[in-house]
Amino acid sequence: MSSDSVHSNGSKVLSISTDEGHAQNVSKIKTAGDGDEFIVIGNQKFYRHELMSAFGGTLNPGLAPPPKHQFANPAPLGLSAFALTTFVLSMFNAQAMGITTPNIVVSLAAFYGGAVQFLAGVWELAIGNTFGGTALTSYGAFWLSYAAINIQSFGIIKAYADTDQLANAVGFFLLAWAIFTFILTLCTLKSTAAFCALFSCLTITFILLAAGEFTGKVGVARAGGVVGVITGFLGFYNAFAGVANPTNSYFTAWPIPLTKQH
Repeated sequence: MSSDSVHSNGSKVLSISTDEGHAQNVSKIKTAGDGDEFIVIGNQKFYRHELMSAFGGTLNPGLAPPPKHQFANPAPLGLSAFALTTFVLSMFNAQAMGITTPNIVVSLAAFYGGAVQFLAGVWELAIGNTFGGTALTSYGAFWLSYAAINIQSFGIIKAYADTDQLANAVGFFLLAWAIFTFILTLCTLKSTAAFCALFSCLTITFILLAAGEFTGKVGVARAGGVVGVITGFLGFYNAFAGVANPTNSYFTAWPIPLTKQH
């Protein structure tokens, strides 16, 4: 169990209580300078303006110092892979243009939404972004598993002779992803509106698609497809936020923070 305490010198200490009831300090956050222009995190000092705020384009939901590396930002690549694959599948789920067979998405799910997004997630872990790495590798694995379900050589669909049993199994598959996405959504409540909206809409998408499988109602599944299309556009927006800057675009993202960050 963690708790915060403020010392008389203005420093803020994060403590974790052990099972024996002892508190162990794991990090310190304090301010310094005549105008409190510095923030000291552990043994490192940063100017306030140097700290990264919550921003969907970096897949970082909290206040953090900029990473010290020479790598490019992998978040836009992962977000683009997620957004594009989600958009295409959701158009089929919504039965746009009367198309009801989503198998064309298998190629995207295997190579772009799956492999590329998974690699972008590994890249996020390499530069120290736990949230971004967890999200991108997990959803990359989701798309790879979706592709496996729809590839005949895996024999997953053939294993279910009963169509109702198959629908319920897919429903549990989608429900599990809804639970996982909801957990990630809780980590975005202090970030930005677009960032939080992305995970919130994705949670709703999974819930509606799972409900459609459990109930067999086409209308519910189509509703999940519509929300999925919105989720795809939100993914594109957050990807744009990570690549657009005044040097390459006349238009840049304008983050709307959900909470005041000091």
